[in-house]
Amino acid sequence: MTAHAGARPPPLFKNEHVSAAHHGFLIIDKPAGWTSHDVVARVRRLAGQKRVGHTGTLDPDATGVLLVCLGHATRLIEYTEGFHKCYRATLALGVETDSQDASGAVVREADASGVTEDALRAVLPRFTGEIRQVPPMVSAVHHRGERLYEIARRGETVERTSRPVTIYRMEAADFVPGRVARATLDVECSGGTYIRTLCHDIGEALQVGGHMAVLRRTGVGPFSTPDAVSLEALAEAAAEGGFGALVRPMEALLPPEWARVTGSEDAARSILQGRAIPAEAPGAWAIFTIEGRTAAVLRREGDEWRPAKVFPE
Repeated sequence: MTAHAGARPPPLFKNEHVSAAHHGFLIIDKPAGWTSHDVVARVRRLAGQKRVGHTGTLDPDATGVLLVCLGHATRLIEYTEGFHKCYRATLALGVETDSQDASGAVVREADASGVTEDALRAVLPRFTGEIRQVPPMVSAVHHRGERLYEIARRGETVERTSRPVTIYRMEAADFVPGRVARATLDVECSGGTYIRTLCHDIGEALQVGGHMAVLRRTGVGPFSTPDAVSLEALAEAAAEGGFGALVRPMEALLPPEWARVTGSEDAARSILQGRAIPAEAPGAWAIFTIEGRTAAVLRREGDEWRPAKVFPE
């Protein structure tokens, strides 16, 4: 998703409470008008700790699920790249914009009143499965040392290489015909998918143009909207003594099929000192726990588990 700058939102409260440090993650319901960086900055202040990061950018105008990692959990973000993403998007047919969403300037208009719900549903299979997308100019993709959105701010356009993404599921949940027709799409896709580009390309396939009018992320991996907490609720919990009860264990970010390994004191000492231990459990990766706490990520090398990441207490 794109990462352009937006107006920084005002503080939720005049006096924000600083709680004890945490090592885990929060499932935030990002509000419209906030960048993902704004959310991270707010959580950083509320938590009173510097090591805070998110697992995948949401556009400022978009809302929904944003995983925010704290402390040691920031070192696990790379393992969440395989999480599927789920979105509910509103596709506006008959209006094409230069940003492929509602924030851009209109570059083309057409009468979409001839587009039917059946016609829309007929083109959706073309965009299901593995497809290729050209990153939009407002995206954060690098081009010769610059982000594309930085180039776009100068009014310039450059050639971009298409890249593969996977649309696992796409359904039209609603359709409202008209000169500017609107469709509600539920999409499950791989990370790195541009929903705005998906909407643009569907509009092109229907020969009337289109753009993404509204976007809400409804899920990231196993986590969905009902699991999420608002920033207001987070700030209220912090002001009342801390939001520790809202912090999920960092182990939940890791694939459930990974082996769980708990060793002796000698094994724990070896792992914490960066040394390998014999691998008895199957698999290429494992989570090493000490007294129920995630203490390391292990990578198999031959018949040994070697620590890939170690988390001191």
